[in-house]
Amino acid sequence: MAESFSTLRINPDRMLDSFNQLALIGATGDGGVNRTTFSEAHLAARKWFREQIEASGLEFRTDGAGNHSAFLSCGIADAPTLLFGSHLDSVPKGGRFDGALGVMAAFEALRTIKENGINLKLNLEAIDFTDEEGTHLSLFGSSALSGHLHPEDFQNPYSGRENFIAGLAGAGLTEAGLLQAKRPKKTVAGYLELHIEQGKRLERAGIDIGVVSAIVGYGSYRMSYVGRADHAGSTAMEDRLDAGQGGAAFILAARETVMRNFPNCVANVGKIEFVPGASNIVPARADFLLEFRSPDADQLAKLDAVLIQLAKQKAEQFGLQLTAEPLGKHIPNLMSAEIQQAFQRSCADLGLSSTVLASGAIHDAQSLVDVCPIGMIFVPSVDGASHAPREFTKWEDCVNGANVLLQTALQLAAG
Repeated sequence: MAESFSTLRINPDRMLDSFNQLALIGATGDGGVNRTTFSEAHLAARKWFREQIEASGLEFRTDGAGNHSAFLSCGIADAPTLLFGSHLDSVPKGGRFDGALGVMAAFEALRTIKENGINLKLNLEAIDFTDEEGTHLSLFGSSALSGHLHPEDFQNPYSGRENFIAGLAGAGLTEAGLLQAKRPKKTVAGYLELHIEQGKRLERAGIDIGVVSAIVGYGSYRMSYVGRADHAGSTAMEDRLDAGQGGAAFILAARETVMRNFPNCVANVGKIEFVPGASNIVPARADFLLEFRSPDADQLAKLDAVLIQLAKQKAEQFGLQLTAEPLGKHIPNLMSAEIQQAFQRSCADLGLSSTVLASGAIHDAQSLVDVCPIGMIFVPSVDGASHAPREFTKWEDCVNGANVLLQTALQLAAG
């Protein structure tokens, strides 16, 4: 690493001040924030970020999807841009670190590079992507930038079309503009993202930085067991075709199977409903939503087949009929090996411990996987908490992550 910047560090006090200012916008009073996309608080956070960019002397940029950026030109004509950032929106009553830390760390790294006058071979851009959390459309801003948004996506947003259109209008955006946010691949050199882990692995192992190897792929099904409704008091246990019992047995068996045979995978039934839904009626039907995730494509396919076979076995065991409707599948997204190595070098140079791990959650980075090389790092989450006001990361860990981000960006853009 060039001596001219190997000792460069971010300004931790300045980053903390910016982070704390941001955390006040949409604050819930219990340590969390409520900045769902296009809400009053979210629009206020975007306005604040723009003001901070302009006050720093960096160039403010935005696009048709409402992505907001701080831009630092390298002065070389037609040079591509290294992006780094995350998102300022939150889930309802979420935490103040999720997404926001990544944007503030990227912004602070850019301020540090600018004030030290470092010569670059790439442009640098600290970006806040619109609606990562999916209030309206999941990975909204990053999908628009990568060209993955299509007009049909606007017809049935999570929030409902009326709310979606109103949200766009409130942010000064249009559906036509969303489709104009796509960037040519030749203009994007790479994407880096710092994020809280949202799990316990780093804290449990006492490791400073997690270098992400992949973002998991997933599959999901809408499943139903159909049995027979009977009187819950007068029907003997052995005479029942209890759809609820079949659903419960499948959930327990799925957990045991994944823990025993798929150690790097997870499976979850997040919603279940019994029909007719009365305490004195044996359930005639159990409807539930199954999701499973894996960082490995082959394991994902194998887990899919195993879970479906397990569901069939439970149907047969309890005399039930099974339906399984696929809702979606997404293969794992692999991080750039070169960027992983750059992160690891930065950790070593900074005297920080690191490990390689997969992300079990989705992130903006995966939207750019077919546009440019991507890379992510995690910093420890206290007790693994996230998407809740108790979400917390020690400030020392935040600073460590920001310095790794800074040094890695310099390796790629100036080295």
